[in-house]
Amino acid sequence: MLEIFAYIATLFTEGVLGLDQDKNLTQTLHFFIESTTKIFALLIVLIYVIALGRASLNVERVRAFLAGKNRLLGYFLGSTFGAVTPFCSCSSVPVFIGFTSARIPIGITMAFLITSPMINEVAVVLLWGLLGWELTLLYVVVGFAVGMLGGAFLDAIRAERYLQPFLAKAYEQGSSSALAEPEYKRLSLSERHEFAKGETKEIFRRVWKWVFIGVGLGALLYGYVPDGWFEKNLGDGAWWQVPVAVLVGIPLYTNITGVVPVMESLILQGLPIGTTLAFCMSTVAASFPEFVLLKQVMQWRLLVIVFLMLLLAFTVAGWILNLVGPLLFAGV
Repeated sequence: MLEIFAYIATLFTEGVLGLDQDKNLTQTLHFFIESTTKIFALLIVLIYVIALGRASLNVERVRAFLAGKNRLLGYFLGSTFGAVTPFCSCSSVPVFIGFTSARIPIGITMAFLITSPMINEVAVVLLWGLLGWELTLLYVVVGFAVGMLGGAFLDAIRAERYLQPFLAKAYEQGSSSALAEPEYKRLSLSERHEFAKGETKEIFRRVWKWVFIGVGLGALLYGYVPDGWFEKNLGDGAWWQVPVAVLVGIPLYTNITGVVPVMESLILQGLPIGTTLAFCMSTVAASFPEFVLLKQVMQWRLLVIVFLMLLLAFTVAGWILNLVGPLLFAGV
């Protein structure tokens, strides 16, 4: 089914424009047209369907639900909530404050905060459409693992001690009323449709420019970087390449929408899976803007701990995936 987008790209570049298929410009335009049409189609259809199911999600009810769970289940549910809600760094911080004020353990709250920018419906749609279900599943599993293990570690060191004073005070004084389950309204089918339609428009409005930027960069890499360059220079999976990719990703702030097409190009050019995913996660979850926002709710000590924890987690994940990736995806 997805081959139709490749056909559209071929029809336009060769049939309409009459370009030589062996030229770099043709390959770049083909990649750009195929990827953007595929992404936009998948975004519109799948985000609408996902939003229908999320139409009745009540953040306050989820917050109350999480507060009463044991830690291990709480880490998983916190990561799940982060994955199914369309929060970026900017909107995650207010939710973080709300969770902390409700005295939800800091580890559960951080599992949400870590997972939220890395995994959402847009990430799943893009990864599935561009890279296949195998890499999509791998990315989601690694994202969940980083969120849950990070949450457990921060609980173990009692990270609530290093929150900003106003938030630490709210955590200590959070009232039981904050945990009471709020009144829940079930939406009608018509209301769900209106919610899903509005959600689709809002997400599309927010991400379309990132699609163009990300696909444009990916297309340039695909069309103009010599075949085999990445495979020859960075494709041997040397241990140092993963931490370098993680460090390079820190200042290159983008969201998951913009970085996935770049991932596709890097993998097609021969960059190992682990190195590519480590770069992607660093870009969207350990960037400087992310930590500027977190400084509003965390003291420097906790901020440094979280930063180093994420860099270590992404590096270790990259090393492991570079070892097992060739076995897992030999036929992909």
